[in-house]
Amino acid sequence: MGYINDPDRSLDGYHYELPNDRIAQNPREPRDRSRLLVATSPHEIVHRQFRDLLEFLRPGDLLVMNDSSVIPARLHGHKASGAAVEVLLLEARSPDSWLALVRPGKRLLVGTQIEFDPPPGMAQTNPTADPTAVPTVAKLSAEVVAVDRNTGGRLLRFQLPPGVNSLLEILDAWGEMPLPPYITDSAAPPDRYQTVYARDPGSAAAPTAGLHFTPELLDRLSAAGVGRAFVTLHVGVGTFRPVASPDITAHKMHEEWALLSEEVAEKIRTTRANGGRVFAVGTTAVRTLESAARHGQVEAFCGKTDLFIYPGYQWRVVDGLITNFHLPRSSLMMLVGAFVGRARLLELYQAALDAPADPYPDRYRFYSFGDAMLLLPDACIAPRFETED
Repeated sequence: MGYINDPDRSLDGYHYELPNDRIAQNPREPRDRSRLLVATSPHEIVHRQFRDLLEFLRPGDLLVMNDSSVIPARLHGHKASGAAVEVLLLEARSPDSWLALVRPGKRLLVGTQIEFDPPPGMAQTNPTADPTAVPTVAKLSAEVVAVDRNTGGRLLRFQLPPGVNSLLEILDAWGEMPLPPYITDSAAPPDRYQTVYARDPGSAAAPTAGLHFTPELLDRLSAAGVGRAFVTLHVGVGTFRPVASPDITAHKMHEEWALLSEEVAEKIRTTRANGGRVFAVGTTAVRTLESAARHGQVEAFCGKTDLFIYPGYQWRVVDGLITNFHLPRSSLMMLVGAFVGRARLLELYQAALDAPADPYPDRYRFYSFGDAMLLLPDACIAPRFETED
């Protein structure tokens, strides 16, 4: 494919240079001490910390958060030959069958058996000591039963032992938290790659914009009249797979499962009717909200979404956005660019890179354990979807 004349459509239009030392390897403590870059208009920004969020919200505003919980989705094993295998679970197809990304993928053909390595120090327990406890599994294996053409992954059927009805029952013992590959030197405990409000297991990556909230900050927001509502989108390959097409409009998002209840839909409609603003906490909340409003008005939604948002998109629900700083050329950057404009997005990223540490402990940090942006409604330059009368 040749040169793309429109920079909003060009993959190269979403590139920026990031020094390695600006990739956060550990989260800030406490969570709400993350830095916060606030875009207050198409031309102005201010620098704060996440704990200052309430300064920019009003009574009657609504925060919409993704309550999906990250599962310990990474498993290590080996083939009969002894060759090492790494598995990243993406989506349950049945209690014992999962869609997964595997390495090395090309060598794992249909029929291949994988024996998984027990985690170091796995203790064997007496099954009669506590009859209600999930049995300790001394051996775990799976067979490759199909190739998934959409993701390049494999469908794995796990051999579950007697007394175990679902892989999820034993995953805490066998799996590890699926930290992204750019986090190579982290001392963070597993719960720091989880939001404090996570409750519905199913994600292979964290909805990272929510990592900055503490219970105390949530309490302060509630006391000030800022509402919150929860949607669910189980983060999978659709969110984190790189965009490869030079023309981004040719990119196809992989489907991810999402849920927005009628109760939440009504809360959003009431917020808007009363003059409140709807803030999405993270790009996964954005995609859930906008998927539930394809015809203009938000409605209950349950199912798969492949919504890909990029500049030119007409917004239906979201008035403001809380988001982290994302990888270059990612679909997440394109979504944020659809809200503030691609050129403005790159200006905000450069402003974060250039900002000095003072008066904060250090400079802005990027990606999953990094800092955040708050994009206020006045910073949005995108068109709104107009419903027909």
